[in-house]
Amino acid sequence: MLTLNINKQEHHFDDLDPRTTILDLCRQHLQITGPKKGCDHGQCGACTILINGERVNSCLTLAIMHDGDEITTIEGIGMPESLSELQQAFIDHDAFQCGYCTPGQICSATALIDEIQQNWPSYVSTDLQNPDGLLVQEIAERMSGNICRCSAYPNIIKAIHQVLSNQASDKSVAAKNGTSITGIWSPPPSETQLSKSSTSQSIDKQTNASLQGERS
Repeated sequence: MLTLNINKQEHHFDDLDPRTTILDLCRQHLQITGPKKGCDHGQCGACTILINGERVNSCLTLAIMHDGDEITTIEGIGMPESLSELQQAFIDHDAFQCGYCTPGQICSATALIDEIQQNWPSYVSTDLQNPDGLLVQEIAERMSGNICRCSAYPNIIKAIHQVLSNQASDKSVAAKNGTSITGIWSPPPSETQLSKSSTSQSIDKQTNASLQGERS
């Protein structure tokens, strides 16, 4: 028996055709219609879902490969009466037109935000240890697997940027309150760093005083 955990609900299948993809299973067997069938070749991203927190093209993924995995579609991220922060940001910035690609865009962006929090670099990251996820080119690169044929890309980037900025602000407040910080935002300086900074400032003051004495 195949057991799939989709949007925190278990579904059991006894005789599922082993060729069935997650996308077709959701749409045809469970009437979960959030993931969209676009190209059906893994190129457009309209079918993007999350499996164990990572984004996956569901049109290329067989259901039998994910027995027991945690599968999340757009319905599991938020419904009209309980939108996620990212979904609300898409509305605020009008980050869609026809809306066909939007479920995949939001699923992909949800994973993107988690990836940035874990300091995952992208192809365009100049700092592989602490990539700056707020850069437009970073967001655009990380979302490049999701095509919007209406070309709402600028507003999609604005929506994602808004959520990342809010998280950055929250973490800055937490840092001031002495809370441990993780993710893309730098933690408060250590005592060693502060000591080095104080020593450096002291040397600069002595140098400036010496130069002023020579000039007088």
